[in-house]
Amino acid sequence: MYIIFVVLESFLITVMTFGGGSKLVGAKGFVDMFEAIKLPQWFRVVTGLVQLVWAAGLIIGYWHPIVAAWAGVGIGITMLVAALTHIRVKQPFGEALPGFVITSIATAMVLVYAYGV
Repeated sequence: MYIIFVVLESFLITVMTFGGGSKLVGAKGFVDMFEAIKLPQWFRVVTGLVQLVWAAGLIIGYWHPIVAAWAGVGIGITMLVAALTHIRVKQPFGEALPGFVITSIATAMVLVYAYGV
């Protein structure tokens, strides 16, 4: 079970780091996305910082798994809110799907920690 935990954790670190970093530097895709979902650009920066904090929690979690578990909870909540935001503004479901998938992966990681590690 530990290997599953590390694989899920590593995937989430990658996703959160690239997503958060791209939001911070103002990648065109994320700038356009925040305009499309009717959120201000300063919130894009805040979201990027939050994602990087969760990624840092996951990295710390390699040595302290409870930190990774809590970061997983944070990622799950963050990405669920992101997915629901896409639905709120009536975007196609495909726009919300990555948020739901990452929420599911974060939930699986937390459950592996809670019941198997």
